[in-house]
Amino acid sequence: MLVSASEMLKKAKEGKYAVGQFNINNLEWTKAILLTAQENNSPVILGVSEGAGKYMCGYHTVVGMVKGAMQDLNITVPVALHLDHGSYEGAKKVIEAGFSSVMFDGSHYGIEENVEKTKEIIRLAKEKGLSVEAEVGSIGGEEDGVVGAGEVADPAECQRIAELGVDMLAAGIGNIHGKYPANWKGLNFDVLAEIQKRTGTMPLVLHGGTGIPAEMIQKAISLGVSKINVNTECQLSFQEATRKYIEAGKDLEGKGFDPRKLLAPGFEAIKVTVKEKMELFGSVNKA
Repeated sequence: MLVSASEMLKKAKEGKYAVGQFNINNLEWTKAILLTAQENNSPVILGVSEGAGKYMCGYHTVVGMVKGAMQDLNITVPVALHLDHGSYEGAKKVIEAGFSSVMFDGSHYGIEENVEKTKEIIRLAKEKGLSVEAEVGSIGGEEDGVVGAGEVADPAECQRIAELGVDMLAAGIGNIHGKYPANWKGLNFDVLAEIQKRTGTMPLVLHGGTGIPAEMIQKAISLGVSKINVNTECQLSFQEATRKYIEAGKDLEGKGFDPRKLLAPGFEAIKVTVKEKMELFGSVNKA
């Protein structure tokens, strides 16, 4: 059964660890992440961007696949199905389709409009028991064609959005989506500490978890980050393992062209990456 992310993140904040959000793109991703969470007795959040939702036919398909997989694989650890960087319309659609958590990204609106729209999404989500994530200060890099430069959020605005009743807050602290450039300045921990001071027990979310050095991740967790999003890293692991399989000519041997064989190395590679992240975030045996 899908659960909201609220309880798992409260526990993570209290226990000074973080729960990983791993974005899913298809059945292989979903199965790999669910099995790894179960094997490591870790809570997990499955993230779905609007683009990935569309790619997988739509949100009802995603809900059906995830619920079916959990039932057939006997997944007993807490699993939240979460819309990542949801638009106002997208957020309303997943609430109706049966997701258990939603991010409304109003960071590109002015603060007043962000507040109004966030309030409405909170109202709709709470009626159905979903957890809500909001964002202040856009996260850099590219996500579904939207490019942000890695802004640093205003702690006062963070406090204002947190007080609306969201369950978790994504605040830009110089983090970006995708691969980090060589001249990246690192995370702004002074701002993170100030946001933490102003938002108290609110679990904070770090987007763009791929490529942030381990010691920075651990410091961010110590400063109140309870949810860390990983997407690019799993994609790169999958790509590398698939490339090796084809370059070794294995797809030309026997039934090596069978998609179940062709996609198996990539599937295993995702599992390895997810396990490494769960260990780094400290969520192993926290289910």
